[in-house]
Amino acid sequence: IFIIAQIYTNTRVLFVTTTADSKREIKMRKLDSTKVRPLKTEQLLHIEEHDFALRPGFGGSPIPVGIDVQVESIDSISEVDMDFTMTLYLRHYWKDERLSFRSNKNKSMTFDGRLIKKIWVPDVFFVHSKRSFIHDTTVENIMLRVYPDGNVLFSLRITVSAMCFMDFSRFPLDTQNCSLELESYAYNEDDLMLYWKHGNKSLSTDEHISLSQFFIEEFSASSGLAFYSSTGWYNRLFINFALRRHIFFFVLQSYFPAMLMVMLSWVSFWIDRRAVPARVSLGITTVLTMSTIMTGVSASMPQVSYIKAVDVYLWISFLFVFLSVIEYAAVNYLTTAEERKQLKKRGKVSGMYSMDAVQAMAFDGCFHDTDVDMDLSPFPDPCEENETRTSQTNISNTDTPRLKRKRSLKGNVGRIILQNNHVIDTYSRIIFPSVYIVFNFFYWGLYI
Repeated sequence: IFIIAQIYTNTRVLFVTTTADSKREIKMRKLDSTKVRPLKTEQLLHIEEHDFALRPGFGGSPIPVGIDVQVESIDSISEVDMDFTMTLYLRHYWKDERLSFRSNKNKSMTFDGRLIKKIWVPDVFFVHSKRSFIHDTTVENIMLRVYPDGNVLFSLRITVSAMCFMDFSRFPLDTQNCSLELESYAYNEDDLMLYWKHGNKSLSTDEHISLSQFFIEEFSASSGLAFYSSTGWYNRLFINFALRRHIFFFVLQSYFPAMLMVMLSWVSFWIDRRAVPARVSLGITTVLTMSTIMTGVSASMPQVSYIKAVDVYLWISFLFVFLSVIEYAAVNYLTTAEERKQLKKRGKVSGMYSMDAVQAMAFDGCFHDTDVDMDLSPFPDPCEENETRTSQTNISNTDTPRLKRKRSLKGNVGRIILQNNHVIDTYSRIIFPSVYIVFNFFYWGLYI
């Protein structure tokens, strides 16, 4: 009896202890709000009771879907690929009575992207898009807000790259008009009607949007219809924006260097016409520099089949530089022909031709202070022969010819330059700058 009583007492104590622990654990669970099981979304919205594979109001009038867009940034504009990249917030508004729910406080419910796969949403896509994606850091940037009466707000944060049909005939003084087009892929106008939710105010932009090469002149919203022969008419929305290019960059990189090269080529008109190495070197240098500028501009542009405004300017500038080289070729030829006629008129005197300093310059490339006699039979080195002849005839006083030469050059440099300039050089000094100024006046007036 004692043993049985002891066992009963121990069992009762254990039972009471276990019951107390259980009550304490239940009480702790009630106090811990993190352990409360949330209500299921399906039970609140009654998703399981409807077939969301069909659009709202299937079989009746088309469902209206309002759109508004907030442009966050225009990331890049590519002339080579003829496209642009834009980041935006795309918001859809429609009503689906299947998602209505009872609410005494008239509050909406907000969900993330996990609910999108269970209900019907508009299948809006970007026409002419090349690449696009929904941002997913740290989770997919998708928001769904449902109101008690069944109105739905569906918002996405998207980056899209789309085509922009650019016209470069006025490049770089051009203005490009690009558009981003939105359209339903599956539902034509009999099933879905896309429209701007707030009219022209449906498109908003960030105040700090800026581009390195363009001014953003305007943003506008418009709508229209698109027809496909196999599926019919579709509503289409347009986000239009105009971009005007910054000209200052191209002035520094292309126009200003081209102007300098053209003006540098005019320096040859003021150089002695018998200084062949100087004028030829200057002409070839300016031609090669202009070719380099033209190649650099073409490398950064798409290979279009029409002429651009910058091509017109660079090719005309190249033509001016090229004509300055041709001008000197004409001057040199006419000078040589003229002096040959003068030599023939003088005749031979003991196998030698008597020439003044200007005529001698045409053959040996050296300045002469007095009349000299040059042998026209082989010319191994005319300058050295003249110096040798002078030194031999004036052995007694070697410094006298040099001093005489310096005094003669100092006093007659201006006269020699004027006498050695051809009439073509004289006219070129006026005609080339005048024509180039007129060309620049018409060019900038036409394109600006």
